[in-house]
Amino acid sequence: MSSSYLIIMAGGIGSRFWPFSRTSHPKQFHDVLGTGRSMLQLTMDRFAGICPPENVFVVTNRDYTQLVHEHLPELPLDQILGEPIGRNTAPCIAYACYRIAQRDPQATVIVSPADHAVLREDEFRRLINIAVDAARKNDVLITLGIQPSRPDTGYGYIQFVDDGEHSLPGGQLHKVKTFTEKPNLELAKVFMESGDFLWNSGLFVWRVDVIMQAFRNYLSDISEVFEEGAAQLGTSDEEKFISEAYSRCRNISIDYGVMEKADNVYVLPADFGWSDVGTWDSLHRIGQHDDNGNMVNGDVMLYDTSGCVIKTPSERLVVIQGLEDFIVAEYDNVLLICKRDQEQRVKDFVADVKAKKGNGYN
Repeated sequence: MSSSYLIIMAGGIGSRFWPFSRTSHPKQFHDVLGTGRSMLQLTMDRFAGICPPENVFVVTNRDYTQLVHEHLPELPLDQILGEPIGRNTAPCIAYACYRIAQRDPQATVIVSPADHAVLREDEFRRLINIAVDAARKNDVLITLGIQPSRPDTGYGYIQFVDDGEHSLPGGQLHKVKTFTEKPNLELAKVFMESGDFLWNSGLFVWRVDVIMQAFRNYLSDISEVFEEGAAQLGTSDEEKFISEAYSRCRNISIDYGVMEKADNVYVLPADFGWSDVGTWDSLHRIGQHDDNGNMVNGDVMLYDTSGCVIKTPSERLVVIQGLEDFIVAEYDNVLLICKRDQEQRVKDFVADVKAKKGNGYN
């Protein structure tokens, strides 16, 4: 039986989570949920019993390789793969999969972002094991689709065929019909009501030989780059090769480059308390609330305040009166106070700060 490997994608900056998530210290390295563990550490913890540390690879920006090692000291530096530049998820996944294929050409691979939250971990592990078993036995590309709980416009959607005839043996994995990127609210409501759409979680499972064939079929420019230099992976020439390889790879996501085009894509419907924790509002949604609906992390005293998400340094006492549905977030010399329903403007704030104050705050 082929071994299971895990690829953790940990290269993003997460600018919608500013001022916590910064270029020098992105959100995957923060204890966002107030558990005492960073998002990256929680991701690693989640796969305990599924993938041993020796089969875990983290792909990140070269600037963060030391940070990854500090957070996951159990991982040898050889398993922390540094990207010279961000090129979206397709080159990132290709790099790790070609590296794993050298070690185990029949490996079953799970791909997970480093900055997602899972509230029901036992159910998560149960479903991942179902997907791993299906990927071992079938030449398929599997994605986990989350049962939508609201018509959210911030997620991509997956439509599946629910007729038994297009399911894998066992009946839990369904053939994917379409992928739709972030829809408008009206369309999101239609998707929600139809019952055959799921949120795209960004969690994937496949055998390494199957995904490599998919790269050859749909992203041949990327597969050619990695096949040319495959012999240099795992050697002292790897860093030099990857620098050159990434300069030749286009910026493209695995969803757009492969999953939307392939005809062997299946989805496993899942409900395990998932959130991509992409925004302050999503943190409010999954966090622990006080009696007035506030999610608080810090030394805070509240008066006449409700529906807020407040995350401030533990060494600073914060007193708040009269706020309703606000974000109050302070980190590293930046304080953000913003209405929760205006959080999409955070990216604009970051751009303005960079333009007017320089790079010290972004």
